[in-house]
Amino acid sequence: MAHPAVAEQLVQMLRDAGARRIYGIVGDSLNPIVDVVRRTEGMEWVHVHNEEAGAFAAAAEAQITGRLAVCAGSCGPGNTHLIQGLYDANGNGAPVLAIASHIQSQEIGTSFFQETHPERTFQDCSLWCEMVTPTQMPHALRVAIQATLGKRGVAVVVLPGDLAAAKSGGPTTTTAMVTRPSPVVPAAEQVQALADAINGARTVTLFCGAGCRDAHDEVMELAGKVLAPVGHALGGKEWVQYDNPYDVGMSGLLGYGAAHKATHEADLLVLLGTDFPYANFLPQRRTAQVDANADHLGRRSPLEVAVHGDVGETVRALLPLAEQKSDRAFLDTMLREHAEALERVVDAYTHRVTTMRPIRPEYVAAQLDELAADDAVFTVDTGMCNVWAARYLTPNGRRRVIGSYRHGSMANALPHAIGAQFAAPDRQVISMSGDGGLAMLLGELITVRQHRLPVKIVLFNNASLGMVKLEMMVDGIPDYQTDHEPTNFAAIAQAVGIPSMRVEDPAEVSTTLATGLSQPGPVLMEFVTDANALSIPPAITGEQVRGFALSATKQILGGGVGKMIDLARANLRNIPRP
Repeated sequence: MAHPAVAEQLVQMLRDAGARRIYGIVGDSLNPIVDVVRRTEGMEWVHVHNEEAGAFAAAAEAQITGRLAVCAGSCGPGNTHLIQGLYDANGNGAPVLAIASHIQSQEIGTSFFQETHPERTFQDCSLWCEMVTPTQMPHALRVAIQATLGKRGVAVVVLPGDLAAAKSGGPTTTTAMVTRPSPVVPAAEQVQALADAINGARTVTLFCGAGCRDAHDEVMELAGKVLAPVGHALGGKEWVQYDNPYDVGMSGLLGYGAAHKATHEADLLVLLGTDFPYANFLPQRRTAQVDANADHLGRRSPLEVAVHGDVGETVRALLPLAEQKSDRAFLDTMLREHAEALERVVDAYTHRVTTMRPIRPEYVAAQLDELAADDAVFTVDTGMCNVWAARYLTPNGRRRVIGSYRHGSMANALPHAIGAQFAAPDRQVISMSGDGGLAMLLGELITVRQHRLPVKIVLFNNASLGMVKLEMMVDGIPDYQTDHEPTNFAAIAQAVGIPSMRVEDPAEVSTTLATGLSQPGPVLMEFVTDANALSIPPAITGEQVRGFALSATKQILGGGVGKMIDLARANLRNIPRP
């Protein structure tokens, strides 16, 4: 069999592995690959305006489809721009393959123009990163593809530009691949140890993360059997909050409700599929943990029981061993605490937000939640947008909420929305963008327009880096350089051909959202929101309160809860009466 050119073999193998597009910017060392994409049926090149955005887009596509997604960067700055999006993809377990083009092979090591060392640069944000020569093809690419699909993370193929046109070392042959990791079945003795700990505990709280995906029913059955409140990290929100009569909210910096109290007052805390990073929000005592990644076990708090296993597999094995508890006192107390915490927020703020100027961002988020499609994909900027999404978006098992939850990069929402819309062209994709994030990768408005993507951009414009301002204030530091001149982003979007609306009157919020979401094609809806609408977690130290008091004179604090108050009230009504 003939040996094809490396570029031809690379593109064909990526397509055969499930990739349908490559996100990037064309140029010099990538030209042989770009030309093959142009000539290959079933593959397309998506022209973004910063390679960072291309990596974010690939990450979102991979999370929506579960299939391989690809991004690329030309030599030097072209591929170093990828790094933020690749950190995000790797942290979120998205199967992304990055092509990091390199300078001509004969110039490597001579400090040639645009020379970097990609095989070193991307080591920390990837599962596999190697420089590939023609003689290593197609074997090395098969290894890279299998690594990203099988382990769920980033693989980086470093390829000198001149070698892309060279003949590969072997013919392109079909090979079977594992396209997703198999569920980890826990050892029986670990499941028994967990059952013994749960049966021996007077009260239990379940705290759930992204690892509870596809295990909603099992988690609910376990909670019902051991009468456990169920809290969640942000990553677990979309998988466990809906249809949950045991819900007590979220813990952490963006938290609300009774989750913090439930995790600290239970005799036993069971962490299910979460690598929750904020150890100061965990009780650091009597904790069990279940995780498919053994590296996650015990790295946030000391454990009484450690179970290496998929959440669904583990809970199914655990249920026959767990004894039915009969005392609902702890669960009912936490449900009441949760409902009362949300009621206090509603009583304090709801009656005012519809008339306050500048517009309260909570009100925008609540209205968006009401009007968005039942299967909408929300992409959320890091910062205060994360707070509004966490507290106002109502999951239902069909909606998706994607953010840079682990890497915490600014400017992720719009690039994520681009990838999500390519992945799901028939679904409503909504970018919840902050003005800081949108400004950072503003050129991606042109990407949206260029590809005629029907992304709906809901912009929370408070002319401020709100989360940074809050961090300074909590530390007792007067906020500095967090605010900027008011900017009319709607005018900018309009100038690049995206229909746009700018809203300053809260009375226009609902009608603007309804109109914008119903229009075909891309739309930007800009809401001028209150920069003082900040939010603090439900549990905050006295030192942090004192620090905040030093810098804040008349800030409006709190947060919203959207439909969650209705769910909490419904759960209260279902508490058995004596």
